[in-house]
Amino acid sequence: MASQSNDPRLPSAARPYKQPIVAPQDLPVDYSGFVAVIFGVFGAMFRYKVCSWLAIIFCAQSLANMRNIENDLKQISMAMMFGIMGLVTNYMGLGPRPSPKS
Repeated sequence: MASQSNDPRLPSAARPYKQPIVAPQDLPVDYSGFVAVIFGVFGAMFRYKVCSWLAIIFCAQSLANMRNIENDLKQISMAMMFGIMGLVTNYMGLGPRPSPKS
C-alpha cells in the first residue's frame, strides 16, 4: 500500500466539471426527428401503414432525446401530424375510392 505522502494528486486543486454552453445552431442534428418526418410523409402520401407506424415510433424516440425544445418540438409535431394523418387515412378508409361498376 502506498502511503499518503506519495500521492501526487492535489485535492485542493480539484474543481467540479462545468458543461460548456453550446449555441442552439451548433447542436448536432436530430436524425430520429428527420427520419420520423420522412416516414410520416411516405405513410401519408403513399398510404403505407408501416411507414406511419415507424413515424410515430421515431417521434417518440426524438421526443425522449430532445435537446432544443423550440426547434425539435416543431419538427416532432410535424412528423407526428403526418404519422397520425397517415394512420387515419389508412385505417378509416378515407381517400380515393373505386367507382362502383354497373
